[in-house]
Amino acid sequence: MPTTPRPLRIVIAPDSFKGSASAWQVARGIALGWSGERPDDDVQLVPMADGGEGTLESVEHAVPAARREVIVVDGPAGRAISTYWLRLPDGTGVVELASTSGLTRLERADPLGAGTLGFGQAIAAALDAGVPSLLLAIGGSASTDAGVGALSALGGRFLDAEGRPIASGNAGLGHLAAVDLSGLRALPPGGVRVLTDVTNPLLGPDGAAAVFGPQKGATPQHLPLLEHNLARAAGFLPADPLQRGAGAAGGCGLGLTAWGATLVPGAPALGEALGLGEAVRRSDVVITGEGRFDGQTGFGKVPGYVAGLGRDAGVPVLLVAGSVAAPTEDRFAAVESLTALAGSAAAAMADVASWLPAAGARLARHPPSGRPRPG
Repeated sequence: MPTTPRPLRIVIAPDSFKGSASAWQVARGIALGWSGERPDDDVQLVPMADGGEGTLESVEHAVPAARREVIVVDGPAGRAISTYWLRLPDGTGVVELASTSGLTRLERADPLGAGTLGFGQAIAAALDAGVPSLLLAIGGSASTDAGVGALSALGGRFLDAEGRPIASGNAGLGHLAAVDLSGLRALPPGGVRVLTDVTNPLLGPDGAAAVFGPQKGATPQHLPLLEHNLARAAGFLPADPLQRGAGAAGGCGLGLTAWGATLVPGAPALGEALGLGEAVRRSDVVITGEGRFDGQTGFGKVPGYVAGLGRDAGVPVLLVAGSVAAPTEDRFAAVESLTALAGSAAAAMADVASWLPAAGARLARHPPSGRPRPG
């Protein structure tokens, strides 16, 4: 008689497939396929992010006890928008720049005028609520304002030569003549960690304007002005424009460190907040994923981070990716590419909801043997 396979503990912790599926949708799709093949397994979904758009959604699904705090802030174009921040069970506040001052909050890109005031207003709302610490996710920014908008909402004063507040966005930085940070809000007792997946400095060929400006609607003609204005702002802020991550979110990394916040790699910090390390240690198999697995995956991206957790815990890690463009053998026990399953990238993207379960099912048919575990 055939033996019934021992039930396994499975952790599914993917990033989003940008433009196709959120991290939660990816995790749920893989789980659907896996559970169809192995219905007795204990499957835990821990949708992940690296600090970009979708961080709040991932945290909400991974931590059902997290509570939404709905607020109204000024969006990147100055119009009032409704958004929210999250309060974790331990009181930590999670605020996402993309939901307050992100590109998706604009009807059309505004590389010179878009600002981060709303992000700062959301941070201030969390501070007003008495959070003991903050996690700030800063990916998906619409602006290149060095975080000056956010600092303004936190009590900083940024004035032109006439003593008037400068205009919003990068354009306003060009008129900056005086800065007063003495009125900045105090950091919460447990500090502020800024989640980012980029290490770019503020200025230069790898800086905020050159690398990220075009994503925010900047033309080649805009770039020298964006760079000049960022350099002007850097001259007034007590932070190092050359530090890793200073150029994140249009220089918001620089502004937040001037406040006293600490820049940290997004995936590990979020994984720690979600208890992913402990979940991996208790599991038999871990599945992670992202839209495109490439040479950058090992540098702060979710699959590289999850693969490291699995390696440290002695737990096999499997990968589901939209496409695979880098070697995987040294990191993952098995790999499924939606592009390979569907026959083309276009076909995979056109029906991600079907191909994710298909990938999960294929992995479940031949799972790694796992490891001995406590009962």
